[in-house]
Amino acid sequence: MGADKQIAVLADIHGNYIALQKCVEYVRERGIDTFLFLGDYVGELAYPQRTMQLLYELQDKYHCYFIKGNKEDYWIHYHKIGGQDWKEIDSTTGSMVYTYRHLSEKDIEFFREMSHVQEVVFQGLPAITICHGSPRKVNEKMLADDEKTFAIMEENTADYILCGHTHVQGQIRYKNKVAYNPGSVGVSLHGNGRAQFMILHGAKGEWTEEFVSLAYDVQSVIRQLYEEELHIKAPCWCRVTKNLLLTGETPHGSVLARAMQLCTEDMGKCNWPNVPEKYWQQAVKEMVG
Repeated sequence: MGADKQIAVLADIHGNYIALQKCVEYVRERGIDTFLFLGDYVGELAYPQRTMQLLYELQDKYHCYFIKGNKEDYWIHYHKIGGQDWKEIDSTTGSMVYTYRHLSEKDIEFFREMSHVQEVVFQGLPAITICHGSPRKVNEKMLADDEKTFAIMEENTADYILCGHTHVQGQIRYKNKVAYNPGSVGVSLHGNGRAQFMILHGAKGEWTEEFVSLAYDVQSVIRQLYEEELHIKAPCWCRVTKNLLLTGETPHGSVLARAMQLCTEDMGKCNWPNVPEKYWQQAVKEMVG
């Protein structure tokens, strides 16, 4: 690629520090010293403090930009209300309680300092908007072939958008603009159980993409779920996590939606986070097996 500007773009780590280490090793081997992180740093997986420590080390050694994801909003809000409303042994909130209890005051403050959207500019290259969901909302999905996505892209001032949240690696082009999703480092969707991110190459006044998918030690990540008893703290959520790590299919949101649908059909209504375990179990049986 010559002497172009290279930037590593990583999103949706979700506490998978083993996958993150693999990605960082690859980036270092390429001689890249700039990182853009697009949110959802911890959640779902074991030992979240190890992910946070790695992020702080990267922040100290390299040029890093951090954007807030919807998970960070959860931790900030939960901290603000004093740790209420979530159950410790529960498929809906158990893994969130586990993660929160491993976060420090430093971590919460780190999340608070992040913005939901930011425009970054590197000398001689077009501006880039970085966000987690979309530039206008942290949990809004930018989906391909969606008129809402096209409207977001058209109203955005920068021609390049980097977003995460969907866990699906790819690009969306509309008129003279492009949105890139690097995929998920920690729990990629349709990624065949690999860690995914991207490298942006800036040269001659434009950016071009290089999507990366890396194999890593998935079995160690799964083993640690059981070491930390997440199969007890969040039984069905953990089952979905394990399947997603192995296959790259059937995201948590889809199973949760089905559980809530079953609950609503049976009880007349279902309000998150109060989703009884029996509906989780039925949804997992239908969708994961």
